[in-house]
Amino acid sequence: MVRLDIPTGIAFDAFTAAFEEAAPVFDTSAALRAGQPPGGWNEFEAAVAANAPNELVIFGKIEATPLMAIAGHRRKYTEYLLGNPVIAESMLRHHPAVMLYAPLRILVHSDDNDCAVFTLDQPSAVFGGFGIPQVTEVGVGLDRKVANLLRLIGVEPPEALTGPASR
Repeated sequence: MVRLDIPTGIAFDAFTAAFEEAAPVFDTSAALRAGQPPGGWNEFEAAVAANAPNELVIFGKIEATPLMAIAGHRRKYTEYLLGNPVIAESMLRHHPAVMLYAPLRILVHSDDNDCAVFTLDQPSAVFGGFGIPQVTEVGVGLDRKVANLLRLIGVEPPEALTGPASR
């Protein structure tokens, strides 16, 4: 694993609001309805695309701040499950264990100045660990999708997400 801690320079609350706007919550029921007969996979894909204007959606969110505050921690912590079921399927067909890492786990936490730090395990490294070229290629694509999401929010992504390994 290659963990990336990306300082954003953006206040925690402002960053998480922008992140949740750029990657909306996945509407599972709408996607499932679209995929039911007479629909199918193509209709499911279309519903996912309509829900994911920037190719990624939030499947879940854990607000850990109040839990950690009980122990005296003053920073803010929010964990997200971020991904796209169509992208996940493109890896799942090669190995079922990719679902251990899809969706991606993202941690946004505050620094000493209450600015957000975006942390994730680099997708290309995670999925490259399967040793399956098609899965590695999707991981590299996820690097670029996460980088694009960060740019939309106003954060310059690190070269690890945009550099030669991610091209």
